[in-house]
Amino acid sequence: MYRISFQPGFTLIELLVTITIFGVMLAIGIPNAGSWLLANRARSVSEFYAEGFGMARREAIAHNTASRISLTPNENNGQMDWQIDLCYVGADTQCLPGQDGWSTTDTPSANDPLGATGYRSVRRLAGGLPSGEVLQPSVQPEGSSQVYYTALGWVNTTFAERLTQLRLTPAGKYASEVPTVALNITLAGMAVKCDPTVTVHDSRACPP
Repeated sequence: MYRISFQPGFTLIELLVTITIFGVMLAIGIPNAGSWLLANRARSVSEFYAEGFGMARREAIAHNTASRISLTPNENNGQMDWQIDLCYVGADTQCLPGQDGWSTTDTPSANDPLGATGYRSVRRLAGGLPSGEVLQPSVQPEGSSQVYYTALGWVNTTFAERLTQLRLTPAGKYASEVPTVALNITLAGMAVKCDPTVTVHDSRACPP
């Protein structure tokens, strides 16, 4: 004779309590997760620009010639695209701002030793970054947009209105979730992160 055994299950009250607890956890966790994701996406903005400054310096050293990085507004999201160009000094160019002879995304520099197979400019679009409504970029001095590097990777200080700092400031409603950050371009050509909101006596502060 077979005996039928019944396995205990959830009662209706236990099920309701479980659902309630789960709902409370979601209510607490989802906003926190959203803030964490937003902060991480915001951090990717400074990394995007830091990559550009670092690459411009490396290309100057690798090719033993002048390089520059140019920032231009992205039409879609309020961030800035960047482009890295190289230039070789020759009889027809001294690699000055506004001169022809710099590389483009389609053609190498006019005096590139590799000729038609030489270095073509690298361009990165900022369309995939959080919009300027979340993290607004601004430059110092105002109106600057370029940094020129020597063949040794140092910033060329002979050109006026060179970009010295790129600041990323969160919009008011995001200020509590996204930190303000800046990239300070040192004379050695390095893009160093700093915090423009703290005093100069703080090790995280940006140079005056």
